[in-house]
Amino acid sequence: MLELRNVTKVVSGARHISDVSLRLEEGSLNVLLGPTLAGKTSLMRLMAGLDQPTSGTVWMDGANVTGVPVQRRSVAMVYQQFINYPAMTVFENIASPLRVAGTDAETLKRRVGEAADLLRLGPYLNRMPLELSGGQQQRTALARAMVKDARLVLLDEPLANLDYKLREELRAELPRIFAATGAIFVYATTEPSEALLLGGNTATLSQGRVTQFGPTIEVFRRPADLVTAQTFSDPPLNTIKVEKKRGNFMLDATVGLPVPAEYEGLPDGPYEIGFQPHHLSLAKSAGVGTALNARVTVTEITGSESFIHLDYAGNRWVMLEEGVHRLAVDETVQVYIDTRHLLVFEPSGRSATPARPVAA
Repeated sequence: MLELRNVTKVVSGARHISDVSLRLEEGSLNVLLGPTLAGKTSLMRLMAGLDQPTSGTVWMDGANVTGVPVQRRSVAMVYQQFINYPAMTVFENIASPLRVAGTDAETLKRRVGEAADLLRLGPYLNRMPLELSGGQQQRTALARAMVKDARLVLLDEPLANLDYKLREELRAELPRIFAATGAIFVYATTEPSEALLLGGNTATLSQGRVTQFGPTIEVFRRPADLVTAQTFSDPPLNTIKVEKKRGNFMLDATVGLPVPAEYEGLPDGPYEIGFQPHHLSLAKSAGVGTALNARVTVTEITGSESFIHLDYAGNRWVMLEEGVHRLAVDETVQVYIDTRHLLVFEPSGRSATPARPVAA
């Protein structure tokens, strides 16, 4: 088990990590999700022992390892710029940490073979890295990290520099690879969709703070606050400030959305509601309240989907619609918010959503 206790890292007066406490169980997959400069890499370096916290402690299997250098920890790390030794075969690249450790030849061959089979590199063991595709090179870097049999494996945006097809291929394989080991895996990403695909647990980060940590799907469905909800939404979460008056969330003096049954117990007053782009649509469906008129600002067509950017009373929203929708800039369209999936936040930003499961 890896545990961070009230860890803070200050560099030249700037807080890179602020009072982070996390407990990562053996055999678990843990995603660090946040935008660039949220603190993901800084946190990983503290976990690995590459950096020391300004305050707080790091524990591994019940022992305080705060001052223990990375060379004396059971840690492996893979970066987005995958690094292989160009003059060595794939076999030798994977075997290199075992040779450094003085592993006997029979054990070395067995462990390299196991890692190669797990990452589907068996046919390429005699090739040089430059003879491989980008995905195969990244698999080689992953295999070299995993063959160390490290207790903690850190992956810092390992797929970011691969093309779309290779990213999708490896994203689909990684949960299988993780499940086959007993290590603690920590995977950093800026992409909410990647966190959802990987599953496991997710810690959302913002400005060096962990805003929430728990099972990935629960953090997505039940964000503890507005910052977490925004971190876990791509395209951005749609939001608008409202006033709850009896049975309506009033968007302005005359337009209101019916308050869903689960929010009827909330006291009247100011709130901010949020909803995902796929919960805003051109067509009315069950559970949807009042129709709204919004102005089109941009339409992006991906082929199978259309991202329609809207302006509603100065609020910038994104609507995700299946199929091709060619809407003119400045065109006024009627849209509907699916109120069954509203997230409601207090003025402080804390969630006001009742403690019962919410559908994705």
